[in-house]
Amino acid sequence: MKFGANCLAFLIIGLAVTVNAQEKKMKIYISADMEGVVGVVTGEQLGPSGFEYNRFREFMTAEVNAAIEAAFEAGATEIVVSDSHGNGQNLLIEKLPKNILLIRSWPRPLMMMQGIDETFAGAIFLGYHTGTTNSQGVRAHTMSSARLADIRLKGVSMSEAGINAAIAGHFNVPVIMVSGDDAVVKETTALLGDVEGAVVKWASGFHSAKTLMPEAAYSLIREKVKKAIGRIKDFKPHKLATPIQLDVRFKNYRPSEVLSYLPIVERTDAHSIRFTGKDMIEVSKFIEFIMTYEPSLEP
Repeated sequence: MKFGANCLAFLIIGLAVTVNAQEKKMKIYISADMEGVVGVVTGEQLGPSGFEYNRFREFMTAEVNAAIEAAFEAGATEIVVSDSHGNGQNLLIEKLPKNILLIRSWPRPLMMMQGIDETFAGAIFLGYHTGTTNSQGVRAHTMSSARLADIRLKGVSMSEAGINAAIAGHFNVPVIMVSGDDAVVKETTALLGDVEGAVVKWASGFHSAKTLMPEAAYSLIREKVKKAIGRIKDFKPHKLATPIQLDVRFKNYRPSEVLSYLPIVERTDAHSIRFTGKDMIEVSKFIEFIMTYEPSLEP
């Protein structure tokens, strides 16, 4: 009988330790764009053809590493990073820590939020920029500066931060921090509430800004990430009631004309279409489809 009581005691202790360990797990998702990275002002920093691109890949990677380092120090146990700019192959993989997972390239059903699910405690947006209808912000656009004039969810114009927050919200994951220029921090906090914001530069035009130096930006990002995780229970997911109406306005006529041939699409004016998804997963897949599909896709 005594031996049985001891076994029961050990079992209870073991269960308590297991429950405690599970409670302490904290997964953080980082979606990293590039337009909002310290010092970025033009296309010369943003793509392989730009003379400064390779240098600014280093700065982007360093910003991500600053966020990762701070998140682990603040209690994160797992981190997934999404390389979410341009071709999705910007971050220097050999310079990232070995204890994270990285998502690269396209297409992805959840776009800039691929890999997010209900097991994450919070999402961080690094290097973000304002939406295409915002008259302020460095490189302001939503999904495509060349092709799209507006994206609306349930009648409200959305930035990439807004769309991605709604995807995270589908999984009950709150956005806890955003970095970029002053305009994107203002725009994102206006939509999502009191998320932590790291302003690494101040926009003076579409292609100009006053900027911090890289090391100062990394320090600020570390500070804001730690602060965000320290008050992670304060943040609420950005959830949209379903179904979700998506309106997309193109800069040209033909995309809206051809997409209207699909029975699930309504052409609302010469440049615009409407799609209604049952949730943000369907909406995300539809956006990715219209941004990616070409008849010549091979293999």
